[in-house]
Amino acid sequence: MTKPMEKKYIKKSIQSKPQSGTLKLSHKLSPVKDFNYKDFKKIADKVPFTLQQWSDILHISERTLQRYAKANSNFPFTVVDRILQINKVIKRGTEVFGDLYKFLSWLKSDPYMLEGRLSFQSLRSIEGINLLLTQLGRIEHGLFA
Repeated sequence: MTKPMEKKYIKKSIQSKPQSGTLKLSHKLSPVKDFNYKDFKKIADKVPFTLQQWSDILHISERTLQRYAKANSNFPFTVVDRILQINKVIKRGTEVFGDLYKFLSWLKSDPYMLEGRLSFQSLRSIEGINLLLTQLGRIEHGLFA
């Protein structure tokens, strides 16, 4: 059992201002607390992806997505991470191209980059998502290859 004095010390160290070069301790381990189907739906409604396309890029079955929808269940962290990464790509692509549909048209055209070809299927992996973000940064800065 922790002594009362130790509790004060722990509480104080968490709340104290970090000094230069030190990390601030926090009780939060993950930026995502609960991410349920309604949260996913807010993102999904912004893009014209079918349920089949979402299930494909999230690596879960359509039926599982339907169960999440019916119960408004929380997604596991791995799926939440993928959803947020895809949302990041969609936002970035819309910024670079100025329009969501121009970005999606570009993505569906299987664009070329130095590392190979990109496609809608690039959204299926973190590596593909990172390549898409890299290419969007290149396009934004006028480096098309």
